Amino acid sequence: MICQFAAPGWTQNYPTRPVRLLIAFSAGSGTDTIGRFIAAGLTEPLGQQVVVENRAGASGNIGAEIAAKASPDGYTLFLVNIGFAINAGMYKSLRYDLLRDFAPVTQFAKGPYVVVVHPSLPAKSLGELVKLAKSMPGKIDAASAGAGTAVLLAAELFKRQAGINLVMVPYRGGGEAITAVLSGEVPVYFAPLAPVLPLIQQGRLRGLAVTSAERQSMLPGYPTVAESGYPDYEFGNWYGLVVPSKTPRAIITTLHGAAIAAIKDPALSKRLNSQGYVTVGDSPEQFAAYLKSELAKVAQIIREHNLAPN
Repeated sequence: MICQFAAPGWTQNYPTRPVRLLIAFSAGSGTDTIGRFIAAGLTEPLGQQVVVENRAGASGNIGAEIAAKASPDGYTLFLVNIGFAINAGMYKSLRYDLLRDFAPVTQFAKGPYVVVVHPSLPAKSLGELVKLAKSMPGKIDAASAGAGTAVLLAAELFKRQAGINLVMVPYRGGGEAITAVLSGEVPVYFAPLAPVLPLIQQGRLRGLAVTSAERQSMLPGYPTVAESGYPDYEFGNWYGLVVPSKTPRAIITTLHGAAIAAIKDPALSKRLNSQGYVTVGDSPEQFAAYLKSELAKVAQIIREHNLAPN
């Protein structure tokens, strides 16, 4: 929700002290890396230091609870990604609600997954992979980074739309999954772009398509899944900035202006590109609508594939 309360006078001088950016994952994680890029980018346009605070645990839910209960004064920002949409679909007893307890500021960045295969697999396009899978139902394995991960949902959504039966093999995280595909232990993986990009460029993995709605400049010449015959398919990770729901609109406007200034900085764009993401910079209202649609899409995938824990 976007708060429309009248702003008290003190909001006119906001911010007058450092701002904290809560990150619900540990230092050194992918989300932490993105968050530190964003914090650095916000510092100059806000005129105050933006300090990262890691509050990890329970798949991000501990940090989310802390952020939801924080004072709505603009001094606590929270970084969200697709993982929080997954949490909403997986767990029915969360002590926060992403739509009710937070006010969106902007979507900072989004990035696709890449369908990659081991070079030994006789499939040089997504269409060839589907044809092969249909000729060998239940005989082709695909790596998963674990239950409830975005890469698993990306694969399950594609399996349903393509009408194929890839056997999902869970690993303990993305690093193990990539190692398994590199060795040929498992031939298929819906992978985050950044860690597999050099492997594709080196010929150690074969990229077939990206899961975003648009082609990616970092992988020129590679089609989208939609272009490859599945027009309704789009799935990827994203990062956005939210604040506690009762934050005054004047503060949200200030934060949005700072975020857009940061997004326009080529240095931040370059940093995000290095992690496989492109900048977005939509309005609070647009990001609110996007969050609502992502939660609905993810919940449907989880429900249709019985992915929620019992």
